[in-house]
Amino acid sequence: MPARRIAATAAATLLATGPVVLASALPAHATGDEGKSSAAVLRTQLDVGLLNKTVQVPLKATLNEVQAPKSAEKTALTVTLDGVEQGQPISLLRADVATAKATTDQHKAEASSNLAHAKIHVPGLPLLSLIEVEQVTSKAVCEAGKQPVAESNLLGSVKVLGKKVTLSAGGVTRVAVPGVGEVSLTLSKTHTTSKTAAAAALELKVSVNPLKLNVAEVEGVVALAEATCESPVGAPKPAESQPAKPADKITDEGVRAQSAGEQQQDLAATGGSSATPFIAGGAVLLLGLGGGALVLARARSRG
Repeated sequence: MPARRIAATAAATLLATGPVVLASALPAHATGDEGKSSAAVLRTQLDVGLLNKTVQVPLKATLNEVQAPKSAEKTALTVTLDGVEQGQPISLLRADVATAKATTDQHKAEASSNLAHAKIHVPGLPLLSLIEVEQVTSKAVCEAGKQPVAESNLLGSVKVLGKKVTLSAGGVTRVAVPGVGEVSLTLSKTHTTSKTAAAAALELKVSVNPLKLNVAEVEGVVALAEATCESPVGAPKPAESQPAKPADKITDEGVRAQSAGEQQQDLAATGGSSATPFIAGGAVLLLGLGGGALVLARARSRG
C-alpha cells in the first residue's frame, strides 16, 4: 500500500501541474502538379498549289508560339517556300504589336496573346492582304478547383481581301472576291472543359486562287491570337497540429479516498482515471514516472 500510494501521489502531482500536451508538427507538403499553358499570335496550316508543278506545298508556320513559363514578342514573320514567288521570302504577317505570354504554377495556368495593327498575307497575293485587323486578343485561365475560362476580343475594324466587313459573334462571315477567292471567318472561337480552356480570336478558312507568282491556289486555315491552358492539380493545405485534449486534474485527496482495489486498477491504467483521454506520448510518460516511484519505494523498504 505505501508503494502504491507513493506512485499514485507522484502521478497525481504531475497531473495537478497541468495537462501533458504532445503536439504533432507535421510538415506542409505542396505536391500539386503544375498545369500547362501556351499561346501564339498566328498559326497557319495551308496547302499552296504550284501552277507549273501541279503539286501541293504545305505551309505550316507559327508566330510567337510559347509554352509556360515563357513570353515572346515579334512583329514580323517571313517564310520561304521552294518554287513560290521566285524563291523570295514571303511576308506572312506584319504588326505593330504581336505578343504571346504563358505562365503556370501549382495554383493557376494562364496564357494570353495580343495582336494590333496587323496585316496577314498568303503566297501569291503580296500586295493584297488576306486580312487586316486593328486589334485582337485572347486569354485562357485555368485555376485549380475552379472552372476554366476562355475569352477573345476583337477591337476595331476588319478588312478581308481589301473589303471592310462586320463580323457576327458566334457565326460565320463569308467574304468572296471575284478572281481572287473566298474567305470564311469565325469570330471568338472558344472551348472549355472541366480542366482545359482554349481561345482563338479569329479563325479563317481560306480558299483563294491568285494565279500569280507561280501560285495556283491556297487552301487551309489561319488562326489569330491563340491561348490555351490546363488546370493544375493544386497543392493541399498544410496539415495543422492538433493538441491533445486536456486531462482531468487529480488531487491528492482524491487518490487517498480510493480503495486499495481501485488504486491498483487505476495504476494499471497509467495512474489516473481509466476514462481520462491521454495521447500515446503522455500515457507512456506518466507510466514511466509511476513505475520509477514504485521501484524507489520498494528499495527503501528493503533497506
